[in-house]
Amino acid sequence: MLTTNEMFERRRNRTRAILKKTGQGRPRLSVHRSSKHIRAQIIDDQKGITIVTASTLEPDFRKQGKTGADSSAASFVGKQLAERAKKSGIKKVVFDRGGFMFHGRVKALADAAREAGLEF
Repeated sequence: MLTTNEMFERRRNRTRAILKKTGQGRPRLSVHRSSKHIRAQIIDDQKGITIVTASTLEPDFRKQGKTGADSSAASFVGKQLAERAKKSGIKKVVFDRGGFMFHGRVKALADAAREAGLEF
């Protein structure tokens, strides 16, 4: 029987393997959520660098006095990430949900990034 962490790692590795096959060299929008915060970054896997990042740990989000553990915070991060990506000249990405299910905060982040102009 696999532990919860082992199952998570399997899901994450399976998702990334599929993205590498079908991604066609596009940058990867990677999402990580914890119980208190959500983080997203756009990564260029060919060069091995992080291009853009956004998180609920940043000072401009913390000034609002909100928690980072709800869908509105995820939407804020998604919009902020998309705006920064536009400034960097990135329009198309592949969405890497990691080992997380595509609902709740992960879906809210993805929807906000799409509304703000990212294509995936």
